[in-house]
Amino acid sequence: MVLTLRFPEPADEVACRHLHEQLAADGFEFLQVDGSWEQICAAVRREHEGIDIAPGRVRSSWLVAAVDGEVVGRVSIRHALNEFLLNEGGHVGYAVAPAYRRRGYATEILRLAVADLAARGVERVLVTCDDTNVASAGVIEKVGGVLEDIRPGRNHTLKRRYWVPTT
Repeated sequence: MVLTLRFPEPADEVACRHLHEQLAADGFEFLQVDGSWEQICAAVRREHEGIDIAPGRVRSSWLVAAVDGEVVGRVSIRHALNEFLLNEGGHVGYAVAPAYRRRGYATEILRLAVADLAARGVERVLVTCDDTNVASAGVIEKVGGVLEDIRPGRNHTLKRRYWVPTT
């Protein structure tokens, strides 16, 4: 398995919109911007470059996770933490499509995201998940995440907060 993280391309639109619909059932927003595919890709690039970042957001890299050219998931790598991210969202948000789960893709996505942040000078990466998300907690622990605490989150959920060292 060779999983790569890359910016979305024109050919990814159908797969990404399909994954957005699938993951909406889990309450997960795969695409974080509305609009045409061209507008979405432009917004992804602007946020990566730190241009015209919306209030409440930070500079970040939104990348698709692909295996053999097929989109299997995505990751948001936040280059810094604001108050919300420090308490609930973390440096990294990732998802794998239901059809591709239990193949090690989430673990590889998170490993690559941690390496990206390490290259940006981040010494430890905050990764969070819902307290009830046993699969995600296992992924975070596989990449070296150490549980700091469990805190109340939005929508009456509890969030597990893990720190992953980058050295």
